[in-house]
Amino acid sequence: MIKFIRFKKIFLATSFIGLFSAQSFAQNNNQTLSPKEKKRQERNERIDKIIRQEEEGALVYSTQNIWGLKLYSDGWGFAYERGFMKTVNKTNLFGIEIGERKDHHEYKYNTLQTGGGFITSNSFIYGKQNNFLFAKIGVGQSYLIGGKGNRNGVAVSAIYYGGVSVGLLKPYYVNSLDPSTNQYGPIKYLGDSSKNDENFLDVNMIDGKAGFFKGFGELKVKPGLFAKGAVRFDYGRYNEFVSAIETGVNVEFYTSDMPILVKNDPKKLFLNVFVAIEFGNRK
Repeated sequence: MIKFIRFKKIFLATSFIGLFSAQSFAQNNNQTLSPKEKKRQERNERIDKIIRQEEEGALVYSTQNIWGLKLYSDGWGFAYERGFMKTVNKTNLFGIEIGERKDHHEYKYNTLQTGGGFITSNSFIYGKQNNFLFAKIGVGQSYLIGGKGNRNGVAVSAIYYGGVSVGLLKPYYVNSLDPSTNQYGPIKYLGDSSKNDENFLDVNMIDGKAGFFKGFGELKVKPGLFAKGAVRFDYGRYNEFVSAIETGVNVEFYTSDMPILVKNDPKKLFLNVFVAIEFGNRK
C-alpha cells in the first residue's frame, strides 16, 4: 500500500513537471519567434480553422456578390446584393433592385394588322393607365439557420431587409384615334371624361400599344419604404459560388396612390410574395 501511494505521488509529480515543461517550451518558442514568423503562424492557424469549418459545412468568406431574378405575385425584379460576413452565422447585406409592379386584373388583347402582304399582331393591355416601375435600395442581415453539413448539402439562411423604394409612374400609350388630329396615333388616359378617354377605353378603336419608351419623358416619382423577410436555400456545390433559391414576403408603402388600371382603385400599400433564382460568388 505504501509503495502504491509512493508511486502515485511520483506519477503526479512527473505529469505536472511534463505539463509545465511543455507550456514553458511553447511560451519560450513563441517568444523566440520573430514578428514576421508570428504573423505567418497566426495566418496558418486561421487557414486551418477555415478549412475545418468548411469541412463541417459552414459558409466561410469575407464578401459575397449575388445577382437574382425575382418573380413576384404582382410583377418581377432584378436584384444585386453585396454581403459582408461578420460571424460564421451572420452577414450584413446591402442590396439594390429594379422591376415592375402589375395589377392582378390586367388583360392583354391582341390585334391583327395587314400591310405589305403580311399579317402582324400587336397587343395592348386594356385600361392600363400607367406602367408602375420601381427602384429599391436597402440594408439587412442574413442569419445561417443550418449549414451544408458537407460540401454537397444545402445551407439555409433567414434574411430580413428594409430601405427606401422609389415608384415611377410612366403613362401607358395606345395607338387609337386622336381627337385633336382626327388621325390614329399614340394617346394616353387623361382622366377628364373627354373624347380622348372614350377612345382610350374603346377596344374597337385601338390597334395596339405604342412603343415601351413612349412616355418616359413624363415620369412621375413617388417615394416610399419597403421591408422584406425571406428564406434562402443555397445548394451550390462549392462555397466559392452561390447557387440559391430564395422565397419570402415583401411589403411596400408609397406616399401617394399608384394608379395602374383605370377601372381599379389605386393604392399606396403593396403586399406580395416572391421567389428568386440567384447566383454569385464569394471571396
